[in-house]
Amino acid sequence: MRTVQKERIPSLTLGEERNIVTQILVVNLTVFILLLFTRVIYNMEGYTTERFNQEILTWTTLPANPARLLTRPWTLITFMFSHISFWQIFSNMVWLWCFGSLLQNLAGYQRILPLYLFGGVCGAIFYVMGMHAIPGFESLLPQGAMIGAGASVMALAIGATTVAPGYRIFPMLGGGIPLWVITIVFVALHVGAHIYSPNDSYQTYFPALIGGGLTGFLYMLQWKKGRDWGAGLNRLTYKATHIFHPAEQEHPDVTMVKKRLNTPGANNPYRKVGNVPEQRLNEILDKINEQGMHSLTPEERETLFRASRQGS
Repeated sequence: MRTVQKERIPSLTLGEERNIVTQILVVNLTVFILLLFTRVIYNMEGYTTERFNQEILTWTTLPANPARLLTRPWTLITFMFSHISFWQIFSNMVWLWCFGSLLQNLAGYQRILPLYLFGGVCGAIFYVMGMHAIPGFESLLPQGAMIGAGASVMALAIGATTVAPGYRIFPMLGGGIPLWVITIVFVALHVGAHIYSPNDSYQTYFPALIGGGLTGFLYMLQWKKGRDWGAGLNRLTYKATHIFHPAEQEHPDVTMVKKRLNTPGANNPYRKVGNVPEQRLNEILDKINEQGMHSLTPEERETLFRASRQGS
């Protein structure tokens, strides 16, 4: 069974490589600025916004028609990083920062990107299915399309709440507000914004929000049981981003710790290596496998050193 991590994470900063929430925010904002700038250029040249939507925006949005989706499979990913409305991206990014930072603090930065992507893809599947299964949406099917990070943010929100529903926000206010209360407010505001939106197509996003929320719940529920569904994606991402990096020689302390972890009784979850819990060592070794020895903080290096020297 997983225990909730209480590690301290840095504040929002572009220079922190472990702050995945910041990196996702930057990607979303960059795509938004590019799309907005392109639309402004179209309008300055005398072209209509509709033409911009047909020639540019349609290549990043998720089509509701499965036949069209097969010709643009990349939209399963691009739609969750694309926004064209200021209020849509403002709302999504604020909630992304709130729930994403909290989940990153509670469960580690390795959970953020897989949950964001899995939540978005599952939301996309629910959206396409909903457009065909819900009678009221059939009239919007020919030109139906979805854009925005709503499903991914919902996955992060429900995922964080699944990990620690009783976590207190703003403790100075009478002991704090439970996380589950904040999540209910978020869901209510999100649903209300779609119901009363002047754009009828936003109401078709409800199945996507359900798919994203379900993904967040199942993903973090499995993580608490010791099964990390995103481990493969994290390894693939690390290899892709370090493809041109020279292979690092394994540090002697890492070799020593791995040797001691492989001794009889290694399956005991309460076993300690020296005076360091085995779970903490496994987390450090996972980080070394993903990012290399150079990524360790001074505290993590000291922990690894103690485990390799004590009791040897």
